[in-house]
Amino acid sequence: MKEIEVVIDTEEIAEFFYNQLIQRGYAPAPEEIEELADITFDYLLEKCMIDEIFEEEE
Repeated sequence: MKEIEVVIDTEEIAEFFYNQLIQRGYAPAPEEIEELADITFDYLLEKCMIDEIFEEEE
């Protein structure tokens, strides 16, 4: 079975949270969204739902 690689980063998570909160009537500060994104990313790592892969800078 071929393994599919999906890239999830905190910027993507932050954008998702921001859009969802705005739709629900909340006006989050950018710093709050960044914290939520970091927490969510850490949660996904802890639950082994994602692996942390560091890209080498060119």
